[in-house]
Amino acid sequence: MIPYPLQWPDHIPRYQKPRENGQFRTSLAGATKNVKESLRLFASDSGKPLQNVVISSNYTLGVDKPSDPGVAVWFVWDSLSVCIPVDRYSKVEANLQAIHHILEARRVELRHGTLALVRATFAGFTALPSPETVAKRSWREVFGFGPTEPISETYLKDRYRAKSKYTHPDQAGGSKEAFEELTRARDEGLEEIRRGRQ
Repeated sequence: MIPYPLQWPDHIPRYQKPRENGQFRTSLAGATKNVKESLRLFASDSGKPLQNVVISSNYTLGVDKPSDPGVAVWFVWDSLSVCIPVDRYSKVEANLQAIHHILEARRVELRHGTLALVRATFAGFTALPSPETVAKRSWREVFGFGPTEPISETYLKDRYRAKSKYTHPDQAGGSKEAFEELTRARDEGLEEIRRGRQ
């Protein structure tokens, strides 16, 4: 239902404070349905179809309460590659429900504003980091790992393969710079993991 593992956008930092429970009263199925319906209605309201929709998280049938409950919804709208990520809450369903509310806010903007206003709002979801910022990010930041999260060599390689699908220059929204940063981060991470085993 939700593609695994979580694909977090490179330009948005992970939530650093202790995660909140949230006040949402919804199940995982209910929150997923809400997000899908909000996406459908947003496309209908805007008159612009959504393409390549992916709801990404660390949820699997075997792990329904992952230690990293973040969710990122990726799609292409009006030629913009958009990602709405939320990891503020301690449950996958709460982060999904928050994304539903973010999408509903974009629908409010459509009702009271214009397509240009919504495009301007989405610019924040599509902005790439400056070269200075990219150069300073650690390998953990690039992959969206927490500062003390234990990472295995296999997990890092899996995350690299998944993220490279979005950052490769041949992909919509990808770039040479983002792909090079991801590859550098993988190499640095592998080196650190291997040193830790010595």
